[in-house]
Amino acid sequence: MSTDLAPWGYRPAIAELVSPATTHGRVTRVDRGECDVMTEAGPVRAASDSVRSQDELAPVTGDWVELAVGPAGEPLIERVVPRLTALSRRDPGERDAEQVLAANIDIAAIVHGLDRPLPPGRLERMLVLAEDSGAEVVVVLTKVDTVDPDDDTVDVVTAVVDEVPILLTSTADGSGFDRLRDLIGSGRTLALIGASGSGKSTIVNTLVGDEVLDVGEVRERDAKGRHTTTARELVLLPGDAGLVLDTPGIRAIGLWDAEEALHRVFADLDDLATECRFNDCRHDREPGCALVEGVESGVVDRHRFDRYRALISELENQRRREEERARRPRGRGRRRGPRRR
Repeated sequence: MSTDLAPWGYRPAIAELVSPATTHGRVTRVDRGECDVMTEAGPVRAASDSVRSQDELAPVTGDWVELAVGPAGEPLIERVVPRLTALSRRDPGERDAEQVLAANIDIAAIVHGLDRPLPPGRLERMLVLAEDSGAEVVVVLTKVDTVDPDDDTVDVVTAVVDEVPILLTSTADGSGFDRLRDLIGSGRTLALIGASGSGKSTIVNTLVGDEVLDVGEVRERDAKGRHTTTARELVLLPGDAGLVLDTPGIRAIGLWDAEEALHRVFADLDDLATECRFNDCRHDREPGCALVEGVESGVVDRHRFDRYRALISELENQRRREEERARRPRGRGRRRGPRRR
């Protein structure tokens, strides 16, 4: 009996990228160089070559891959199909390398629990990361039943995200989950990103209707939780209702090649910057800077302006290092380029 891959996200856009007559499937989990892959023949455990050349992509959860047969008859991942979308950050373990967290997602959901404060700077970084993926972006605020009447977190989030949809959810009464299910839909993939203890695994369990993922305890003194998700796993929702992908809690949110997404998140400041006297204004000490004047007059929030400049500087420094590395002469020993996952 063959498996219908349409509920797993197989669609015409993917079919056009898959080589004819190949065995193909979607990666549902990656563990130490081996991948769980859902194929038409059902789930298989496939090895991923651990010595891949620098121009090849290592598979991540959500990838579509083509399989070959190894020397002992075992399934091997031969090719990663080009990604339609990718959720990436700068690898926290390396200075200049991209780490792909999930591939071929349709919705990137930034998850935050209302039992803890949310610094606007962290939210802005996650927004840029999500916007840069190419997927739809939503913000999911959990534990609304714990909110103090005087808490202003929802107002802070609303002010930062602009037109990005915000969903308020509670597992206590199930509120917000019908709307979340409607957003996903058959064959579409929702990826959850956020800090440990924000409620991502609980969202998966509630959508599935079963305890498929462990839920960690949250410390009362600071509302921080331990990492209960150690691997990214793609879960098929009952009733062909779509897929959800949980990710380990994110501490470091380094941006990777995300200039366009940055300018979308800070569109208000970008629009004001068009009024600067100089087209190449650095928004620092140049005369006639509309942003600096906006800060001085109180039109622009100084802290948001400082975060905007810091993120621009971070991406510019990253690009400069990449350009310098590309100009280095070759031939003096083996130089390793950035890993791509």
